[in-house]
This record gives sequence, C-alpha cells and structure tokens, in this order.
Amino acid sequence: MHMADALISPAVGLSMVAVSGVSLAYCAARAKSIFEPRKIALAGVMGAFVFAAQMLNFSIPGTGSSGHVSGAIFLSAILGPWRGFISMACILAIQALFFADGGLLAYGCNLFNMGFWSCLVSFPLIYSPIARGNFSKAKIFFAGTFACVAGAELGALSVVLETLASDTFKISAKNFLCLMLPIHLAIGVVEGIASASLLCFIHSARPELLEKSQ
Repeated sequence: MHMADALISPAVGLSMVAVSGVSLAYCAARAKSIFEPRKIALAGVMGAFVFAAQMLNFSIPGTGSSGHVSGAIFLSAILGPWRGFISMACILAIQALFFADGGLLAYGCNLFNMGFWSCLVSFPLIYSPIARGNFSKAKIFFAGTFACVAGAELGALSVVLETLASDTFKISAKNFLCLMLPIHLAIGVVEGIASASLLCFIHSARPELLEKSQ
C-alpha cells in the first residue's frame, strides 16, 4: 500500500502531511493523558515486529503502489489506537528516510492510508465493539479479521483517490480500483487471519495486554 512520491502532486502530498500531522498530534496528546511507562518498551518491540513484516512487499503492476500487510490493527490491539498510530508513524518514517520505501512527499498519504483508517477508524468502530467486554477467542478472531480487511480496503481506496486527485498517473479510476481493491481484499484477509491468530495466542498467554488496550 506504500505510495511513491511520483504518484503524488505537491498539493495533495502537503495536504495529507497536514492531515496526518494533526492526527499524530491528537494521538500524542491522548497517549500522554493515559501514560503507561511499561507500554513504551512494548511499543518498541511491537514496532520492530511490524516493521519487519512490512518489509515483505510486492509491486502491484500498473499502479505504482506496493502491497503488504500494515500491522496497524495488531499494534492497536496491544498498545491502544493512539500508541498504535504513533508506532505506525515511526515505522513509516524510518522506511521513507532509510529504505526509500515511499518518500517524504508521500509520507502523509502513507500514514493516513495505513495508520489513520486502521488505528483511528477500523479499530475503534469495528474491532473494539466486537471484541470488548467478555473476551473470547472467537470474538477476537472475528473482530481482528474483519477490522484488518476494512482497514486494508479503506487504505486502498484512499490510494486510488489520492493518485487521481494528483493527476500524475494516467489510468482510469475503474481500472485502478479493479487493481487495488481485490488485491488488498486478499491482503486484508491474510493479515486479518495472521493478526487474529496472534491476538488469540496473546489472549491465552497474557490476556491483560489486550484487556488494558480497550
């Protein structure tokens, strides 16, 4: 789902940097208000795990974008949505600065597409309502899978809209959607099953990590 700088016009890129920057500032304020020192080390470990998972990616032919898991729902379920979004911001910044994955102009788009939709929309509106309360593996598995699919599809749709708004890539909206949405549906299902399975294992071993993130 990473977008390259070449896909984004300066106007769209800077606008999305502003939107993502405001979202990041809000998340930082919320995370500070519920400060938990032990979550800092946990955020580092989880961030490194998701960073490694994201490095396994492939180019989507004809789109200028790449496909890979995001890990945002997994981070949010462990760290909470605010710290999950902050971790995604750090992961994507390192990838843009040191691994040429994405770019600074596209950074705001990538953070919005992979972080905002999953951490701040899909997690609180899909995962939490389903999984909260009396936790069970079945509820966690369904919530995790459904939330990952929704986040991936919303992010893929944003890639299409941002690229079309930039008018830098000559492809019809219909063809772009037909390339992006089915591929990211499959990615979302795979990520959802993997994330949900890990969360079910954590529920068995350390259930308090999930319960305190809700």
